[in-house]
Amino acid sequence: MKKLSLEELWDTSSDPSLPVGVFKPEQLAPLPLSAQRYLSHAIAPETPLASAVRLKMHGTIKLQSWLSFRAEQVIRWHQGFIWRATVFKYGLPIRGTDSLINGQGAMSWKLLGLVPVMQATGPDTTRSAIGRAQVESVWLPSVLCQPDVIWSQSDELHPNARRTLHDETSTLRLAVDESGRPQSASLLRWGNPDGMAFPYENFGGLFEEEKSFDGYTLPTQVRVGWHFGTPRFKTDGEFFRATIESARFR
Repeated sequence: MKKLSLEELWDTSSDPSLPVGVFKPEQLAPLPLSAQRYLSHAIAPETPLASAVRLKMHGTIKLQSWLSFRAEQVIRWHQGFIWRATVFKYGLPIRGTDSLINGQGAMSWKLLGLVPVMQATGPDTTRSAIGRAQVESVWLPSVLCQPDVIWSQSDELHPNARRTLHDETSTLRLAVDESGRPQSASLLRWGNPDGMAFPYENFGGLFEEEKSFDGYTLPTQVRVGWHFGTPRFKTDGEFFRATIESARFR
């Protein structure tokens, strides 16, 4: 099967399983109050419901030490995502992608774009990539308006979105303020942050800034990592800090 590029994923036809039309806050009435707050904050009334987003970002990623990166990402629900980045180590570029395409996760990274430094595929990589996709739905909140998303709340500031992607069911736990602005998102994600066996581990991100793009208000300054909600997040769990520069929807 031909490998799908980031541009090809972006140009793929819209997903017919997604709701069509525009966002209408009154349709949120059956949902818990905290979910209504979040979605009404994230999507402006009458905004077309998008099936894909294309992001440009920069930041730092922890690979033993903190390294700078620049990246572009396309998320297309339910097809998947491609994160294409260049990481700089000792001034040398390491280029590659993390992806989840049609239920198959993969990682491929090469020094100078030529010498392989990391390759990963298989069931564990796929299951972990699905968890990442669930968390990153905060960058494509229109998918959280789908009828197959089951909303609940821990309280009026903590909505939970439960849904299944590629046979993997997850509960995305959000924390919002009284205006609905998201403060964090987390879930149990399959992974091996300690280099041991693959269990489900707490994974999530803190949202420090936000910005609006074409009717969508997204977290634009994020800190992400394992052991979320525990002291280990700050000491050895956090590994990704990013600033979103732009977002385009279709």
